[in-house]
Amino acid sequence: MPTKTLNDLFIHALSDVYSAEIQLTKALPKLAKAATNPELAAAFTTHLEETQGQIQRIDQVVEISEIRLKRVKCVAMEGLVEDGQEQIDEIEKGPILDAAIIAAAQKVEHYEIATYGTLATLAKKLGYTEGMNLLLETLQEEKATDEKLTMLAKQELSKEQVGK
Repeated sequence: MPTKTLNDLFIHALSDVYSAEIQLTKALPKLAKAATNPELAAAFTTHLEETQGQIQRIDQVVEISEIRLKRVKCVAMEGLVEDGQEQIDEIEKGPILDAAIIAAAQKVEHYEIATYGTLATLAKKLGYTEGMNLLLETLQEEKATDEKLTMLAKQELSKEQVGK
């Protein structure tokens, strides 16, 4: 079905991010297992729990907005997950891999931040106020995760740990 209205666009974007979050629930345990920094592994585990809550929030948005999601696959997230997996496959476990998977995870977070910001704006325009508030809640979680990853990256990239 072609996208003709703002509501169609909202449904498509929400369907796409739902797919993205499902894919992420499969990728985050792999990132946690690959991490050698215990704080980083814990951050991925915590974000997995948040992601599961975000999926539930999307379900709430669907229910209160009285819409139906489409069956779509988020190819953007597929590529981002694949990028992270390539890092895991190609880099020896240790601080360099930790830095690489932080970078891969931040790409995911930036994609999600952009997506949830757009969705919240669309929800507001469409009068889905309660849905907008749920989407903004997720947006704040994604921003907090990005900040945590930035902090861990700064720790991980100290010259004492990784050399030149």
